[in-house]
Amino acid sequence: MIDDFLSDPKEELKRADHSIYVTLKYTRTTDVIKNTIKRLISAFELAIHRTLITLQKHKKIPEVSPTPRKQAEDMLKVMPKWKDYLKLYEKLIKIDQAPYTKKEEYRKNVALIAQITPDTKEEVNMEALKTFFHKTVEFVEITQMVRNELEALAMKKETKQAKAAKKKKK
Repeated sequence: MIDDFLSDPKEELKRADHSIYVTLKYTRTTDVIKNTIKRLISAFELAIHRTLITLQKHKKIPEVSPTPRKQAEDMLKVMPKWKDYLKLYEKLIKIDQAPYTKKEEYRKNVALIAQITPDTKEEVNMEALKTFFHKTVEFVEITQMVRNELEALAMKKETKQAKAAKKKKK
């Protein structure tokens, strides 16, 4: 029960939502932006991991890779239509790991400017962060729907097998 609470992507999204719409609104610091990005990455990783576990349970994939990046690659192989979401996940990781500078901290237009490569900078302001958040919410909801569908199909299959077994006994 506690493990489910700690490993629920929706809990990470609740925390990210609070960071964006409450904490960032009043503090306007790049530290809050950075922590929110970490929460979004965590939500992605948890959703991917849970989905892969469900796919493995239903024998759709042989095994779940141990690292989050490899899991994302495996997810892309299984669900190629989720490419845009997984690109966002990679982008968030790059932003998180890149050295960054602060822009207008403690002011209305606070932004984190990540130096992804020597030639590439990514500015993450409040609007960009909200966009990342909404895309992450979409991804978590889609993965939840897929997991629910797989569980429902498995339940139907079990019910059919149980009915067939009863008929054989008669």
